[in-house]
Amino acid sequence: MVSTPQQQSVGAAALDRARAGARILRNNPPAAFGLALVVVYVFIALAGPAIAPYPYDKFAVGAPLDAPSLAHPFGTDEFGRDVFSRVLHGGRISLRVGALVVIIAGGIGVTVGLLSGFYGGWPDEFAMRVTDIFLAFPDLVMALVVATALGTSIESAIIGIAIVRWTSYARLMRSSVLAQKGKDYMLAGRALGAHPVRLIWRHILPNSYAPVLVQATLDFGLAILLAAGLSFIGAGAQPPLPEWGALVSGGRQYVQAAWWIPIFPGFAIFGAVLAFNLLGDALRDYLDPRLRHLLQNSRG
Repeated sequence: MVSTPQQQSVGAAALDRARAGARILRNNPPAAFGLALVVVYVFIALAGPAIAPYPYDKFAVGAPLDAPSLAHPFGTDEFGRDVFSRVLHGGRISLRVGALVVIIAGGIGVTVGLLSGFYGGWPDEFAMRVTDIFLAFPDLVMALVVATALGTSIESAIIGIAIVRWTSYARLMRSSVLAQKGKDYMLAGRALGAHPVRLIWRHILPNSYAPVLVQATLDFGLAILLAAGLSFIGAGAQPPLPEWGALVSGGRQYVQAAWWIPIFPGFAIFGAVLAFNLLGDALRDYLDPRLRHLLQNSRG
């Protein structure tokens, strides 16, 4: 079957983007490291419970407060539970929090930003003033209030963080929509009588998603960090769930006698936030058309 010129053009564009992405990773070791670390965390989230040596809630698999060893690489906690197994199980919980927060907050924020930027007028003014109200409060404080009001659980923490973080997506999408509204293709579409839904779905959104995608990558790590903070102060995941923040909170009283209980979950949080921030930086470089053009023409 012979491909059409349009199909060949699409294939060439996809190949150019792939080459640009490879150059970014080759010329930016932190980006390559971040991507590799994200792959590791995704693997832990998918396969962690299956490869964990013990169930996360199984008691007395070793001596209480046993130091790291070959049998228990991350040691045991005060109940003799395997810390390594609990960290692996907690990876699925923490990454699930990040994914759900990004989906919920991104969905709300993108919808608000699209509609307010496209229609303008009093709906835009009202939406932005509501956004300003949410931005007036620190993220952790606002999430704590919402999570506490809904009841202390990991689900309440997810809702609280999502309610806090939708504002960044709304601002970004509104700015992108305003930048696209005045362009010639939008003016031509309006002149031809194109339906607003078609203009938004077929023209504005495909040309405005890049900043939102980068923000979603950065927010993934931030959501994990905020969820860990809420769990640490008792407003998030509750025992015996092995969410990383809850593990750090449960082990803080043993930090001198058994440092491994809070340290390893803390490193897991640190690694996840670092990985998604590095990936977000690389994604920003990749989605920047000007930078991608330079990379395509570079010899390095």
